[in-house]
Amino acid sequence: MKMRSAPLFLSAIALGLLAGCASPKPFTYTVPVLPEGASGYTTKPGWTHQHFAVAAANPLATDAGFQILKAGGSAIDAAIAVQMVLALVEPQSSGIGGGAFLMYFDGKEVAAYDGRETAPAAATEALFLDKDGKPMPFDEAKVGGRSVGAPGTVAMLEMAHAKHGKLPWATLFEPAIALAEQGFKVSPRLNTMLGKDKFIAKDPAARAYFFDADGTPWPVGHVLKNPELATVLRTIAQRGATGLLDGEVARAIVSKVTSHPTNPGLLALSDLANYTPKRRDPMCHDHRARGTDYRICGFPPPSSGAIAVGQILGILGKTEPGATSLEAGAAEPPADMASADWLHRYVEASRLTFADRAQYLADPDFVAAPGGHWASLLDPAYLAARSRLIGEMAMPDAPAGTPGAMKTSYAPMPDQPEYGTSHISIIDANGQAVAMTTTIEDAFGARQMVKGFLLNNELTDFSFAPKAADGSPIANRVEPGKRPRSSMAPTLVFDKATGKLVMSGGSPGGALIIHYTAKTLYATLNRGLTPQQAIDLPNFASVGGKVPVLLEAGRFDATTVDGLKARGHQIKEMDMTSGLQAIRVQGDGSTMRLLGGADPRREGVVMGE
Repeated sequence: MKMRSAPLFLSAIALGLLAGCASPKPFTYTVPVLPEGASGYTTKPGWTHQHFAVAAANPLATDAGFQILKAGGSAIDAAIAVQMVLALVEPQSSGIGGGAFLMYFDGKEVAAYDGRETAPAAATEALFLDKDGKPMPFDEAKVGGRSVGAPGTVAMLEMAHAKHGKLPWATLFEPAIALAEQGFKVSPRLNTMLGKDKFIAKDPAARAYFFDADGTPWPVGHVLKNPELATVLRTIAQRGATGLLDGEVARAIVSKVTSHPTNPGLLALSDLANYTPKRRDPMCHDHRARGTDYRICGFPPPSSGAIAVGQILGILGKTEPGATSLEAGAAEPPADMASADWLHRYVEASRLTFADRAQYLADPDFVAAPGGHWASLLDPAYLAARSRLIGEMAMPDAPAGTPGAMKTSYAPMPDQPEYGTSHISIIDANGQAVAMTTTIEDAFGARQMVKGFLLNNELTDFSFAPKAADGSPIANRVEPGKRPRSSMAPTLVFDKATGKLVMSGGSPGGALIIHYTAKTLYATLNRGLTPQQAIDLPNFASVGGKVPVLLEAGRFDATTVDGLKARGHQIKEMDMTSGLQAIRVQGDGSTMRLLGGADPRREGVVMGE
């Protein structure tokens, strides 16, 4: 997608031009003071910078990106450095054994880079069926080799770096290699998750790395070294993605997957060698809020994130008091987002959205879009029709719609668990921006450690059941070489009239990514909150079907809960640990500010100048 040329980041552009005239100085990584952040909910101040900013889920990862930007690197350069450090310090969420979606803005054009994992060539639609032809229990499916797809993060980053990188590829691995060799302090979140997980200690390599001789997770502050990962990162730094997907490391991955004693998988060396990242067209839609027209761009299928976020915002916009169309929505801030009335309309919009998601969304290389194009699901007239299904009470059933004239023969996918991920947002000194969501799926992935990194369980994002009871196929069923449907929603927002970048944001959280991202977009664009204020708001969600409405525990008063129940909603209050990161551009030229926010529910921070 090409954006209209605009005088972006006028003061920063001058810095970028000067940097482009001089040869880059050699990069020297400085290991920062190792942080020991608190666990649980920790108030974040919000951050303001002028020239560049980076937001990530761990302070060491954020700092690596900061140092790369400080050295004149691009947003892509910084994202690579951040990801490699996250692979070390936040291994439960992402890493080189997983996949990622990356949105990139180069100042004029938006691109979507697809590093989603793929199913083995030997996989069949019966991959997750037991001997009786029934879907396997989720835990039995995920732990071991069966759930491991060909990882795509490194190959995708290599593709993006070839187009947008400024610093040498090998330079970007220096922070992670230094930390892996010198050690990093175990964070509260890593320690807590190790203590809660039932499966990670059953893998001998993971047990030897994450636990002491008595089988107790290393305590917070323990300095943990990972020389095996440092060696792998050096290989990738020298050979590129081939260093992971071919040769000694690839053989170790395949051996681990296929030799699992109780749940072996089908991944072959050829699946790794043949993995191909893709550049796709972004999925963009218009959104009007407070008198301004925005262009919101996210990741297209195989992610459901951008379409689902766009549908929720679009349907919700049709229900705002005084709103008559998506383009002419309510100009004033809506009712309180914590009220039963607003949440009822949000939940009903979500239920309709998730019905469409279950019916239609899957890898576009295998599944045709409804109505002939994916944008049919975001068509304003279609969303207006969907909004008219929302009444004063909860719908007994939220059906999938029929966008366009073309019918589908696919059956809706049954409800199924979905977990994991981490998010990175970056804006560099030249106004180029990254929004990247990265994952190994469930916490600690398949619980299989190879040469210092964890393998994904991404194939469990496919529908375990390949067909409905009537024999109709499910769009997101397992097929050889197919990418599983995702909820990841890395998002870039632009002013539609000028083409200027407004925000980069996203979150981890499985299927709830959609709601965390929608909440933040709505609060910033429709309510005028800063990213930190928006992120701090209570979380809420509905994933469709007969699943109760989810409310973040302890964050909603009895009046709201009772009001939702009176409208016919079932309520479940629970911890909802989002990991939102967002950076918003405010002002222009010498008055420009980058407002950063990081989720108080996790360990992330924002750094910049």
